[in-house]
Amino acid sequence: MNIENTQAQMRKGVLEYCILSILNNGEAYPSEIIEQLKQGKLIVVEGTLYPLLTRLKNADLLSYRWEESTSGPPRKYYQLTDKGKKFLEELATTWDDLVAAVEITRKPTKK
Repeated sequence: MNIENTQAQMRKGVLEYCILSILNNGEAYPSEIIEQLKQGKLIVVEGTLYPLLTRLKNADLLSYRWEESTSGPPRKYYQLTDKGKKFLEELATTWDDLVAAVEITRKPTKK
């Protein structure tokens, strides 16, 4: 088995949750989202992020607004919708359950 492939798949599995969590703190421009993901060692490139943002927007979990930039083209800032906030709350519960389940499996069993 390839450890890098397994690690990448694990990271991909939490990207939506992490992006929604970032946007729960306020609206963000895609490069800001990427920077925060990199800080969490969830390295993501624009080619991965933009389709994910589009999918989340199409599911009505995100909305966006355009803002003119003095140093280039207009920027698209994303934010959570009310539906996105509710979805994030459900994901947070699922995440907590998963973390607890994984921790249980990591502990030695009594024989």
